[in-house]
Amino acid sequence: MRLPQIGTISSAPLWGANLKAARYGCADALLKFHRMNPVQGMIRVFERRGTVDAKAAALEKLNSWHSRLLELSHRIHAHPEIGFEEVQAAAWIAKVLSEAGFDVRAGICDLPTAFLATAGKGPLCIAICAEYDALPGLGHACGHNIIAAAAAGAGIAASAVADQVGLTVKVIGTPAEEKGDGGGKILLLERGAFAGIHAAMMVHPAAFDILTPKIIAASMFEVEYTGKEAHASAFPEMGINAADALTVAQTAIGLLRQHILPTDRIHGIITHGGDAPNVVPGFTKARYIVRGETLEDLERLRPRVYRCFEAGALASGSKMQIIGGDRPYSQMVHDFEIAEHYRRNSESLGRVFPPANLQVQKSVASTDMGNVSLSIPSIHPMIGIQSLPAVNHQREFTASCATESADKAVHDGAAAMALTAIDLATDSALRQRLMR
Repeated sequence: MRLPQIGTISSAPLWGANLKAARYGCADALLKFHRMNPVQGMIRVFERRGTVDAKAAALEKLNSWHSRLLELSHRIHAHPEIGFEEVQAAAWIAKVLSEAGFDVRAGICDLPTAFLATAGKGPLCIAICAEYDALPGLGHACGHNIIAAAAAGAGIAASAVADQVGLTVKVIGTPAEEKGDGGGKILLLERGAFAGIHAAMMVHPAAFDILTPKIIAASMFEVEYTGKEAHASAFPEMGINAADALTVAQTAIGLLRQHILPTDRIHGIITHGGDAPNVVPGFTKARYIVRGETLEDLERLRPRVYRCFEAGALASGSKMQIIGGDRPYSQMVHDFEIAEHYRRNSESLGRVFPPANLQVQKSVASTDMGNVSLSIPSIHPMIGIQSLPAVNHQREFTASCATESADKAVHDGAAAMALTAIDLATDSALRQRLMR
């Protein structure tokens, strides 16, 4: 595809004296051109007193990487890797960013599948978070291939004008979001990867667009019961049944559900239930997630759930051990001012945010991006991929994450985040708030 002629780019920065000239300079025109053609229509460079409109230049840069970004998304989708094992995905994303001119550091903070890619030297530092881990057995049923490609695209687009608008753009590769306890972003936060960053953002695929999704606190942990094996028919009285311990615990949890808040969640799986039907199970194991609307709600609920597991140990005579759960995911605190910029930019691309109906209101999830939001002004909008009736964490959703609609989400998510990053740099009041 041949691109239109670009005007002369002024070396004068857009931050400072030229802030007003940069804000939403081409929103109406961009909307008209985008609707004529979702990619080519975005590439219209507006020259105003010697300064090319920053948003149009960013979108033109994004278009030049369009096919590479879709290739990246499909490649990650075709080669799913679970948390902390995303060796290929992390390398592929880092390679694209390096080729785009970013300074890339792999394996940051003693996390082999994390990375940090930096471009620009402006005073306002924006982080765009990339996720790329898959779900065991389901592949990319949460669309992290889309998240990764959109993050790379947003970073590349914003980097085209970073120094002019006063931005430092960082794309942070954050592994193991699906882990549920001590995810990549939590470890990166603890180890300083987000130091000096003024705002953070990412997009996440879903069945429909949601600007500020309900994201609640969560804690994942494992429970182990140790009993004693015995012949289940000849000498059952000599055994201590660790499977009975889990049965009692799950029954207690089922009864507890009547007395918890509507926003609380308790769910889990048995990962080891015994070895043979003619052997009294001497060892069982389960993995559970407990969720509350906030960290405070979670901490009120979690001891009650633990007591259910203790009841199983007491009733069966087994010994119990709880492993993990000490690095919970927090609720998401959306920065509504940044989200409003994202909404305007997303709608300029033709996207629509449906009203908050019952389906939207009931849709709650958890992510370690919530922990980032407690430290740094952040947004985490959901971007729709027209997957219905399939929804996240279904095999049908996995298939939907490598479709034409998913490819459009890569482009639109990247574009909306890049345009929002430019807004943060060129809105003087917002920029000052973020840099305080």
